[in-house]
Amino acid sequence: MKLEKQHAMDLFQDEENFIKGKHLATIFHNEQNLYSVIRVRVEETNTGLEDKETVITGYFPRIHEQETYTFFGKMQEHPKFGPQFQANRFQKDIPNTKQGVIEYLSSDLFNGIGKKTAERIVGVLGENAISKILENPAALDEVPKLAPEKAQLIRDTLVEHQGLERVMIGLAQYGFGPQIAMRIYQVYEDEALEKIAQNPYQLVDDIKGIGFGRADELGRQLGISGTHPHRIQAGCCYMLEMESMQHGHVYVLKEELAQDVKALLEEYQHVEIPMDLIENELVKLQEESKVIMEEDKVYLPSLYFSEKGIVSNIERIMSQTEYAEQFPESEFLLALGSLEERIGVEYAPSQKEAIQKALMSPMMILTGGPGTGKTTVIKGIVELYGELHGVSLDPQTYKKDEVFPIVLAAPTGRAAKRMAESTGLPAMTIHRLLGMTGMEDLDDSEERQVEGKLVIIDEMSMVDTWLANQLLKALPDEIQVIMVGDEDQLPSVGPGQVLKDLLKSNAIPVVRLTDIYRQKDGSSIIELAHHVKNGRIPENIFQMQADRSFIRCSSGQVAEAVEKVVKSAKRKGYTAKDIQVLAPMYRGPAGIDRLNSLLQNIFNPNENGARKELKHGDAVYRIGDKVLQLVNQPEHGVYNGDIGEIVSLFTAKENTEKQDMLIVSFDGIEVTYTKPDFNQITLAYCCSIHKSQGSEFPVVILPVVRSYYRMLRRNLLYTAITRSKKILILLGEEPAFRMGVEREDDQKRKTTLCEKLVEALKTAQKEAGTETALSLTEENWDRVDPMIGMAGITPYTYAEEGQTASQPD
Repeated sequence: MKLEKQHAMDLFQDEENFIKGKHLATIFHNEQNLYSVIRVRVEETNTGLEDKETVITGYFPRIHEQETYTFFGKMQEHPKFGPQFQANRFQKDIPNTKQGVIEYLSSDLFNGIGKKTAERIVGVLGENAISKILENPAALDEVPKLAPEKAQLIRDTLVEHQGLERVMIGLAQYGFGPQIAMRIYQVYEDEALEKIAQNPYQLVDDIKGIGFGRADELGRQLGISGTHPHRIQAGCCYMLEMESMQHGHVYVLKEELAQDVKALLEEYQHVEIPMDLIENELVKLQEESKVIMEEDKVYLPSLYFSEKGIVSNIERIMSQTEYAEQFPESEFLLALGSLEERIGVEYAPSQKEAIQKALMSPMMILTGGPGTGKTTVIKGIVELYGELHGVSLDPQTYKKDEVFPIVLAAPTGRAAKRMAESTGLPAMTIHRLLGMTGMEDLDDSEERQVEGKLVIIDEMSMVDTWLANQLLKALPDEIQVIMVGDEDQLPSVGPGQVLKDLLKSNAIPVVRLTDIYRQKDGSSIIELAHHVKNGRIPENIFQMQADRSFIRCSSGQVAEAVEKVVKSAKRKGYTAKDIQVLAPMYRGPAGIDRLNSLLQNIFNPNENGARKELKHGDAVYRIGDKVLQLVNQPEHGVYNGDIGEIVSLFTAKENTEKQDMLIVSFDGIEVTYTKPDFNQITLAYCCSIHKSQGSEFPVVILPVVRSYYRMLRRNLLYTAITRSKKILILLGEEPAFRMGVEREDDQKRKTTLCEKLVEALKTAQKEAGTETALSLTEENWDRVDPMIGMAGITPYTYAEEGQTASQPD
C-alpha cells in the first residue's frame, strides 16, 4: 500500500499506529540527546507497510541487537530516504506466558541465572513475574533459595532493559514528548515516575525547558494543587529565581516575594493562598537550606554564599602588605620615564597615579569612561611590571613548566581579544581562565587555581556575582589584582552589580580617570557619551558631525531608514563585520528580528532562491551570515555574546547525522550546530545592546524611538553609544532620545555586597586598632547615619540645661 493512501486511512483509525520488530542495525545514535535512527525487521504492524524491513527514528537509548520492540508513532516520507516510522514512544516486548518468561530469565541476558532458578521464580510470581519485579523489586524476596546477589542481578538487568520503556510510557501519559521525556530520564533514570509522582515541581529546578506552569498543570493531574506545601515552595523558589535572572537581584524582600508568590499561585489556579502559608513554607525552605533568610531579605543560597565568598577573598588578597614598599618611588619614576620615552607617550598625572597604585597595591580598581585612557594605563602597568620585576614579557621565552607572571582576562571573547591586541600579551575569557567547561563545574574549584603574579580583569561591569566569586576564589594568596571597567555601563546580565558595589564600598583602592584624551582626535562620539552619562544632551546633538549624525524618523520608518543608511555604507566599502545595528527590543517594526531579516537581505541575499538555506522558527540561515552566540559553550571556547560567521551548511539528507547542520567560525574557532542546537545562535546583523557589551564596532547604527519606551534608560543609551569606534548614526525620535537620557535606571538591583564589604572593613580596622573617622564622600553618604553620636538627645535636651539647641557646649 502506498504511504499517501495509508495517511488517509489513518484519519479513520482509532488504534495507535505501531510497528513490532527485531532490531537489526543502528544507523545513527546521538549520545547527548539520544536521537536515534535504526533499522528493524518488521514482525507485526497496523500501518499497512508491506516491506519486511523499515527505518525507525526517535529518541531512545542504544537498542539491543536481536531484541524485539514495539514502536508507536506515525509513518513519514523522507525526501531522500523514503518511508520512515517516527516513534514517539516504544516498549520492549515482555514474554507473557510462563514458558516465555522462563526462557527469557534463563537467557544469556541474565548471566548466571539457570533454567531451574527461572522456573522457581515463575512458579512463585507467575507469568507476570517481570512486571511484578519492575513494579516492586522486593517481589523476588518471596522466591525461596534465591541468593541475594542473583536477585540483585535480575533486578538490575530488568531495570536496564525494561525500566526505560516503563518510564517513557508513563511520561507520555503525562503529556511529555519523546525529547523532553528522554531529558527527564537522563536526570532521574528509572526513578523518574516515582520522583514526579512524589513532587512534580522538582522538574522546574532539574529539567531545562520545564517551567512552573507546566509543573503546576502536572501537579493538578496528580492531585497536588491549591495550598499544597510542594506547590507553595515551588512558587517561592521559582519567583526568587525569576527576580534574580530577570531583574538581577541578589535578594528579594520577604514581603514582596510573598506577594509575588501569592499572585503567581492564584493566577495559575483560582484558589486563595493565605500569606501566612507562604511565610510558613519560606521558613521550611530555609530549614532545608533551599533559601537563605537574613532579617527581611530572602536569597538563593548560591548568591548569598557568592557575596560572602567575594568579601572573604577580597579580605584575603587585601591582607597582603609587601607591595607598598617593594621598590622606591624614585625607581618607579625612573622606569616610568624610560617607558614614556620608549613608547612615545606622556602619561597624565591621574594615569601615573593609576600605574603606581596598581603596582604598589594588592588590589585596585581602574575606572573611567571612553577616551580616558584605560587601555593606555593597562599597557603601562604591564610594561612597568616586567621592567621593575626584571621578568620577560615574551611568553615564548618561558618553558612549559614555567608560569607566565601576567594574566589578562575579560568576560567575553571579543573583550579578551582587544586586551591581547592592545598589550601584545595573551588574554582569555574568565571562563577559560577558570577552566569552566559548563555550569556543572561552578561549585568545584579545587582544580582551578589561577597561576600568576599579576591579574588584570577588563570589562568588570559585565561580571556577575557568581562569576566574581569563582574568579576571586581561584586566585592564590600571593597575587596582585587589577579590575578595570566603566561603572556607568549596563550592569551584568547575571545577578548583582559587582563593580558598582566594590566602588561604593571604598574597600579597595580606586583610581578614576576623568580626563578625555581621545577627543584630541576630534571624536564627538566620546563627547556625546560623557554628556549622556551625566544626563545632558549636547546642543549640537541633532546637527551633522564628522563622525555622527541624527536622522529623524518614526518607529514605522526605522526599517526604511536603516536600509538606506546600510546600503549607502555598503557602497562605500563597509561590510557586515564593520556595521552593527543595536536595538533594545526584539519585537515590533523597529525590533531586532525585523531588522535582522532586512539586513540579511542586504548583506547576504538569496534573490532567486538558488542558494541553499536552513530554516529554524522565523529565522533563515545561509552561508556567510553573521550570527551571535546566545549561551556559553566553554567546551568549544565560545561564549555568550561572541559573533561568528556561518561557513558551512548541510541539510539532513547531506550528512551522516541525518539532521540539518550549521558550522560557524568564531575568529577561526569552528563550532558545529545540529538542528536541536539552532536555538543557541541567532542572526547578528542587529543585536541587543546588552549582547554588544565588551565589543566595539567601526560603525554603530542606533534606533531610538518611543516604541522602545519600556527599555529606554540612560545607561542603556550610554552603553550603546560607547560601542562605536568611528561612526555613530542615531535614528529615531528626538523626544524618545531626550527621555532616555533623562531617565535613570529605576530598576535598582538589590544586593548586599557593598554593606558586607563595609562591615568586613570596619571589623578588620577594629581588630587592628586602626579605626578612623568616617569621611563624608559621594560614595558613602548614603551609609552615614545622620544621627551618629546623638543617641538619647532630643530637641529639648539643651533647653533643659538652660541652653539652646544651636549653642551646644
